[in-house]
Amino acid sequence: MRGPLFVAIAVTLLTWSSAYAAIRHAVHGFPPGSLALIRFATASAVLAGYAAAARRGFPRVERRDLVRFALLGIIGVAIYHVALNAGERTVGAGAASLLVNTAPLWTALLGSLFLGERLGVSGWAGLLLAFSGAAMVSIGSAGGLRLEGDVGFVLVAALATAIYFVMQKPLLRRYGAIESTCLVIWLGTIPLFVFAPECLRAIRTATPTEIGAALYLGIAPGAIGYITWTYLLARMPASRAASLLYLVPPLAFLIGWIVLGETPGWAILAGGVPILVGVALVNAGRQAAEPRAEGSTASRPEAAPDR
Repeated sequence: MRGPLFVAIAVTLLTWSSAYAAIRHAVHGFPPGSLALIRFATASAVLAGYAAAARRGFPRVERRDLVRFALLGIIGVAIYHVALNAGERTVGAGAASLLVNTAPLWTALLGSLFLGERLGVSGWAGLLLAFSGAAMVSIGSAGGLRLEGDVGFVLVAALATAIYFVMQKPLLRRYGAIESTCLVIWLGTIPLFVFAPECLRAIRTATPTEIGAALYLGIAPGAIGYITWTYLLARMPASRAASLLYLVPPLAFLIGWIVLGETPGWAILAGGVPILVGVALVNAGRQAAEPRAEGSTASRPEAAPDR
């Protein structure tokens, strides 16, 4: 299984890392809401085809859980991706990936407040370190520290991801990762159809490469990346799989440089180091405080990002 596992790792990292550059290009032809719609309408169709081909039997979903899945879709798909698309109108691909990578910090704070999770000394130290790095990236991206404008949109996306993680955790005790992902994406796509008239107008004026970038976002990061991520989670510990995601921001910087010619400033690069180190400390603090009993939710993929 080693060969297929390495292929799944490579596909997951490359598709999710390339999403930021693809958004940066596609957003020139599509407004943020329209881009989210075309991306997740495509992803929904691909995942429906995958579910049919794999003949996956979806468990019966209770009505209250269906409402929760719909709310997760609104937060994790509609709000997150519209905000991220809006942010990447001016924020570079690499800087956006770093700011989105602060989501585990917000998750840890929310988990501490609402789920009774403990962080420990290293966790709180990591929070302070990572938020200082996020401030540096904000300065480098916006020309000054402010939580408004396009940098603010990216931070809203990170906060939406954190809320999504915390709300998703109880559902993952009852439903599998691929089933949860499909339900969230399908239900989260529905409210995006409010942008359908705007999207049709944008398709008529967008260039072929901008349309191709939008479709790529739905097929690769939106569907294939999640399928390979689920494959990883089924074959390796969730903590080890999650540690691979620290490679996403460096790869996003590299892809942004190759594809878009983006060169990050020193403030962004300098801020990226404490963000990654801080997130690692927070995750280590959370894992140390979580129960290690077999079948506990500590092994569940609640930290899987929504790219």
